[in-house]
This record gives sequence, structure tokens and C-alpha cells, in this order.
Amino acid sequence: MERTRKSCYLANDCRTYNINMVDVLKMAVPIPKKIKNSIKPSFATGTFSLQYSGKKTVESILATVPEEYKISSRYSVGQNRLYHADNLGVLAALHADKEVAGKVRLVYIDPPFATGAFFESREQRYAYNDFLVGMEFVESLRERLVLIHRLLAEDGSLYLHLDENMVFHFRIILDEIFGFKNYRNCITRKKCNPKNYTRKTYGNVSDYILFYTKSDSYVWNRPVEPWSECNSLKEYPCVDENGRRYKKVPVHAPGSRNGETGKEWRGKLPPPGKHWQYKPATLDKMDANGEIYWSPTGNPRKKIYLDDSQGIPVQDIWTDVRDAHNQNIRITGYPTEKNFAMLKRIIGVSSNPGDLVLDCYAGSGTTLEAASEMGRNWIGVDRSNEAIKTILNRLECGTERMGDFVTPQEQQMILPLQKSVCDFILYRNQSHNSNLPTSGFQDIF
Repeated sequence: MERTRKSCYLANDCRTYNINMVDVLKMAVPIPKKIKNSIKPSFATGTFSLQYSGKKTVESILATVPEEYKISSRYSVGQNRLYHADNLGVLAALHADKEVAGKVRLVYIDPPFATGAFFESREQRYAYNDFLVGMEFVESLRERLVLIHRLLAEDGSLYLHLDENMVFHFRIILDEIFGFKNYRNCITRKKCNPKNYTRKTYGNVSDYILFYTKSDSYVWNRPVEPWSECNSLKEYPCVDENGRRYKKVPVHAPGSRNGETGKEWRGKLPPPGKHWQYKPATLDKMDANGEIYWSPTGNPRKKIYLDDSQGIPVQDIWTDVRDAHNQNIRITGYPTEKNFAMLKRIIGVSSNPGDLVLDCYAGSGTTLEAASEMGRNWIGVDRSNEAIKTILNRLECGTERMGDFVTPQEQQMILPLQKSVCDFILYRNQSHNSNLPTSGFQDIF
């Protein structure tokens, strides 16, 4: 049969590869490393870019003039910082601050999603508008991401929370800024319960978190979820003579080898295209220790015990951290408030106690409260009057249950007391030309 070849055009470096499609379809093992290495550099060069009118150079963004700030008379003690200001000027100031630049371990940001809408709190007070759309939105967020990259420590991480409208644009933007090789995950989060859509489309119940790191060496505290009884019985169905629950896994792995792991063990060769995961001598020791299960047909398998497992590794689809969805969940009432447990997961995975965490779209202050609870230092920024009021109230008084209770006084009586967070300094623009609202803050500054 004549083999048909198909050309694949890679737009990033104008290089054309001829791929034998019949051979690809017949492959039953991973692509050999030699072939993978010959293709990968074309993607890793970082030459993909998103082009649009008004795109600034990195040099001009880094030359952004820092703003100057005055300290609140009421909130003026502590090593944490809260800025009531536009975040571009704050990021420029932090970039010039030797105590911060290159020392931020983790950045989580949940910027506006370019929806063209404005948002109110549960009390129907104006919170912020999201009127910046298209290339203006892309460039505005890109400017801040360039500065954020410079603020991160070499082992630092960025989590950028977006919806389906802009996540694909910023996968390219972040590849430009951080480098393709420093992309780690696009996390899909189930944000709400299923919707009964009447229009012709699938229900929109997810948003996305782009996870990038500053380098290959980054803080990573492996996240796991505890085993439930149902899942453990399903995943570890076998029980040994000592009552320990286990599962059976192969002792071979993909890829041929010419060394010890490619030779016979107990008169058996690895399956075609495979090799033993361990040298024969190691397999002998494992068998002597009772770690090998032999099937009735003489097929060796390794025993993996449940009590050796730390838990189920967290994957890149998160269904357990929806936003407020029942009356007992505690919230501030600020619009688009994110799940507290989600922020604790991110902070726990990508930082350690004492590290510095930054959220320059602080909103309701979820990141800041989670960081305080977990022993991290933090910097929060927001230009919204309602956001700053919400954060100050949250740090002092805590959150409330979401339910619309008929007797709010009784509700307050049964709420547990909140430990106040007071070790922070509140900053505000010194400039008299600032276009930030000032009502309600005269007694603070």
C-alpha cells in the first residue's frame, strides 16, 4: 500500500515537517525521545506572539513611573500591606522596592473577565465595572503581568484566573512573558451547579486557572485528597494475609532497553516494546519481601499498599471548590468572590509559611485571609472603594453565612467569633490628581 504523507505547518518558525500519518496511527508505544526532541524546540523558542495595536514593549512597561502612597492613620502597624490604589502604579512601586522585587513566592490574581458589565455587592452597592474589553483589556492585563514576572522569586508561581473568553489569549501572552517551558497547567474549575440553559449551547459551569512558574525549580507541596472508604475499596480491591489492602500494577514500563532491565528475569522477558521497571536483582529482593504477586498464569505484578498512600493526587480538574452554592457557606457578599478552600489549596501547594503572597486584584480579600490563616505574609491591591471596605470588614469581623435569613440578629448570635487580622498597613495614593473615590475614607487616612 502506498503511504500517504501529510505536511504539518508550524506557524511559529515557518518550519515544515513531513509526518507519515500511517506510521503514526500504527504506533502503540510513545514517540521515541530522539523524534520528540527534534520537534520540541520549535515550540519552546517562545516565538509565538499575540499581535495587536497598542502593544507596548517590555522595556516601556518596566519604565512605568511608580506611584507614591501615604499610610493610614488607623491601619499602620504590621508587615503585610493593603493598597487602595490602581495596581499598575503599585506594581511599579513594588518593582522598585528591594524588599519585594524578586521575593514574591506566589501570585494569585482574579482580574475582570472583559465581560462589558458592572458589578454590585449583595447589598446592591457599586463594586466595580468591567468595561475594558478586546485589545485594551489584553494590553492592560499584560502590562501588569510583565511587572508581576519581575516581582516573582526564581522559585515563584503565578495563578491567573480567567473564563473561556480570554484564557486562550493569555496562554499565548504568558508564554511570551514566562516562556513556554514554564507553563505547568490549565486548571479547569467547576464554578457553579448545572444550569438549565434554554439557548443552544452546553451549560457554562467552568472557568480556568493558568499556572506558570518563574523557573524549573519552584515551590511544590504535592496536593492530595484523603481516600474515602468507597474509593479505597474500589482502587485497592485485594487484601493480603495480614489484612493489608493493596492493588496490583505491572512491573514493566514502555520502551525497550538493552541493559539489565531488558534482560530475562525468572525465565521471562518483558513484553515487546517494554522493559522491567527494576533490575532483576531488585525484583528478586521485592519477591523475597512478598511485594510481588504471581498470577495463576505466572504473570508478575507489584503490590501497592493503601496504607503507603498519602492520598489521591489532585488533578487539573477541580470539582470540589465551587463558589458559594448553599446558605451555610460563609461569604462577604462581594461580587465574583472566590472559594476560600480553593485559595487555601493554591497557597498551600505553591508557598511555605513565612513566604510572601501577592494578589493585586484583591476584591473581597479571600487570598489575604487565606494567606494570614496559613502563616504567609501578603500584599493586596484594589482600587475599588467597596473592595477595600469589604476587605477591612472581613479582616476585622470575618464573613457571614450566605443565606437570606429572616431574623439576622439570631443569625449573628450563632456565628463563631472571627480572629481579627490587624497586622497590616493600609496605603493610598498621595497624588491629589488620583481619580480614585474617597467617600467613606476620610476617617482612615
